[in-house]
Amino acid sequence: MIKRAVIVKSTVLVSLAVLIYIFGFFPGLVQKYYSTGFYPYISATLRLISGIFPFAIGDIIYVLLIGFVFYKTVRFYKRRKSLKKPDSIIIPLQILNFFLILYIIFKIVWGLNYSRPSISEELAIGNEKYNVKELVILGNYFVDKTNTLKLKQNKVPACTIKELESKSAAAYSLMSKRNLVFRYSNPCLKSVLNSWIISKIGIEGYYAPLSGEANMNMNLPDFVKPYVSCHEIGHQLGIAYEDEANLLGYLTASNSPDVNYQYSANYEMLRYILFEIRMKSPEDYKVLREKLLPQVLADFKTEKEFWRKYNGDMFGYMDAAFDRFLKLNNQKKGIDSYQDIVIWLWNIYKSEVRKTEVRRQ
Repeated sequence: MIKRAVIVKSTVLVSLAVLIYIFGFFPGLVQKYYSTGFYPYISATLRLISGIFPFAIGDIIYVLLIGFVFYKTVRFYKRRKSLKKPDSIIIPLQILNFFLILYIIFKIVWGLNYSRPSISEELAIGNEKYNVKELVILGNYFVDKTNTLKLKQNKVPACTIKELESKSAAAYSLMSKRNLVFRYSNPCLKSVLNSWIISKIGIEGYYAPLSGEANMNMNLPDFVKPYVSCHEIGHQLGIAYEDEANLLGYLTASNSPDVNYQYSANYEMLRYILFEIRMKSPEDYKVLREKLLPQVLADFKTEKEFWRKYNGDMFGYMDAAFDRFLKLNNQKKGIDSYQDIVIWLWNIYKSEVRKTEVRRQ
């Protein structure tokens, strides 16, 4: 009877998993019935529950899951000699069932968002490619913008996690008046339980699908925290891909009335643009870098020293591992997909950038 029950359970779980997998091949349906239909209620409910706790319960859930797998592995090893023939069928099925349940839960509470259409389509942002000259013009624009915002800044405040949650939620509320994509209820931003470990791994923040929490590495330099918080909230809203969360985070933080949010957003985008220019035109990169204010260059140095202090050689290994993870989730360009944000920035600002360049000449 036990063997039959396990087989029936496996059959049901495999069927559900296959149906969910097939559903992911229809982005329009995923968008209509899941991403803008079912998911917002799941997400808001998870945030409401998680918000009761002052600490990141998602981290605890993951520790418990790892502990459970470790316990079962040790138990199996100790019992391996006393196992009977039927166990050779039951145990593999039980393992399969465990991972199928995890897959189904992950897909239902967040993972299906990987199959939704690009958020750039919802925001009507084009995908026109730029040439190197246009990229450099965009770089000039962001250098000027970032320098100007840096001069407007006073001393950057050391915000608590609650202050970041409140200010970021207010920024999203402001953007939701323009587009419902930005609608954000039941704010839930948490500090990770162990920032030292997260810093060593090389992570600024992450979304915990099982608890609905956006988690922040509070060891980060203060001037990058506003943008990172908006980026992670983007994941909470069902924006699965990193480049798209970059876009949502940038639009939200850059349109905040808080100059620290504006600077944080434009500083981060300038990093992506300069990286692209450095790869395609090193000479132009040097020229643009020399145009940056000493205060902005100091921020670049501070961030670089932060990662050097914590990350060391681990960064290269984690970078490669994360690249593989992105590819497994249909993001075929891996880490390179982050640079899609530069394409969208070009399409957002190309008219303004071209006018600015004409005035320069």
